Amino acid sequence: MDTKYPFNESTRPIAYVRPIKASELPDEIQQQLSGVTDLYAIHHEEGERLALVTDRAMAFVVARQNDMHPVSVH
Repeated sequence: MDTKYPFNESTRPIAYVRPIKASELPDEIQQQLSGVTDLYAIHHEEGERLALVTDRAMAFVVARQNDMHPVSVH
């Protein structure tokens, strides 16, 4: 059972999509949200926040358009 599997070196990086409350963001960002309370953050594999969007489906689309593999995080 020690068969080596040739993993594809060109696999897409993972993008983590998680819900976030607007109240968790810095004040300067909250001021730009005008009534939005719930957002979705897209994070790089190493945890860096890459983007904020207002819709979960859009978060997955944005990740895919940037050649990333989106997964949900709770």
